[in-house]
Amino acid sequence: MDAANTLTVVFRCPPELEPVLPKPVPAVRGLPQWFKDMPQTAFSGTLQEQVPTVKKCPPFIDAMTYGFLIPLVADLTVENGEFSWHRDVPAGGIDDFSHSPIDFHDPSQVADTPFKDDDRFIIKFNNFWTIETPPGYSLLITHPVNRIDLPFTTITGLVDCDLYFDNLMNFPARWHDLNFNGVLPKGTPIAQCLPVKREIWESRTEAMSKEKAVRLHDTASAIAQEMGIYRRKFRAPKR
Repeated sequence: MDAANTLTVVFRCPPELEPVLPKPVPAVRGLPQWFKDMPQTAFSGTLQEQVPTVKKCPPFIDAMTYGFLIPLVADLTVENGEFSWHRDVPAGGIDDFSHSPIDFHDPSQVADTPFKDDDRFIIKFNNFWTIETPPGYSLLITHPVNRIDLPFTTITGLVDCDLYFDNLMNFPARWHDLNFNGVLPKGTPIAQCLPVKREIWESRTEAMSKEKAVRLHDTASAIAQEMGIYRRKFRAPKR
């Protein structure tokens, strides 16, 4: 990407935590091992031939590698629904804030939503970074994209981080895997931050013109007949 067009998201943490806090990373550096290990093609029993996997799908990859990942700050042990952790926090100004990697929201805060379970809290991943975006840009903060392998689902929010950047933001999540027992390791991605430019949008619906219909036919035919057309002709650079 041209350096003149590069935009920067600034993550700031209390100085006493800087040496020990796992840092946010570009999402491209946080791809899970299952994605790295998967083949680019697989045999289809239905079609009786090799077919491309999602590892060859640019939209799938671009969604997973766009933006930044926020890591879990400490190992989180889960045993029979109980959470525990050990975390050494250096002394300093952070005493005003929670030292734990998680907190919770009362179930009443998600009353009458699909997130609510009477016998379960909504957990909250504590975050120790303020986040500042360039003017006019917000952050779509959501569950790490396509990471259904994680035992929780981070709840999505849109934050105007060009205006709201002098406070810490935490990330609520629903712990959906009630059978999970073990350790969620320090560094596990707990949220993905995708910068989006704030603009006022309207929608319009219309019938295709003959020219548009021809272009649809030609594009669909090209995609069906040759692999890599989208990547070569339609994919915009994002890094």
